Amino acid sequence: MEVLVEEEIERQIKRYPTELRQHFNRVEVATHALNRLPPLYASCYEGFNKQKLKGRAQHSAEITKNVRQAFAAVQKDLLRRSTPLVPEGKYESKEAKKALQELIDFLPNKEFSWEKLVKLIKPALIQLSHQGNLNLADEIRDSKIEKVDKSGGAWGNSAYIK
Repeated sequence: MEVLVEEEIERQIKRYPTELRQHFNRVEVATHALNRLPPLYASCYEGFNKQKLKGRAQHSAEITKNVRQAFAAVQKDLLRRSTPLVPEGKYESKEAKKALQELIDFLPNKEFSWEKLVKLIKPALIQLSHQGNLNLADEIRDSKIEKVDKSGGAWGNSAYIK
């Protein structure tokens, strides 16, 4: 449900003027909406995909409505003081912040976040592999992901990032 709410927040926030967008606390919007929606849990990718499809099929209108109401509730009280449970960037290393800032400085529209990273990098890697630059795409992929034993069992068919 969190993923579906985040997608809806992204969709709806585009309706607001740029100046107003920066004043929304997306965590508060998501929290407000999620507290009014049924939970959908998963423990594997297959279950995650199944729950995501179920959420879209059965709760799409409800998600849209609750996110709209969440924006209204948070917008009404823009001056309200709010101390996040986890301060923004607490788990982000200095190196990660520096790398993100380098990407932001390099990109023309200067709007970039960790959430947008995969959406930007994945198509570029696919394009590289289609253009015959497969070795570069393979090098990038192989330098970051190490395969784990795929013999099955409870932890089979998984990978982790080095």
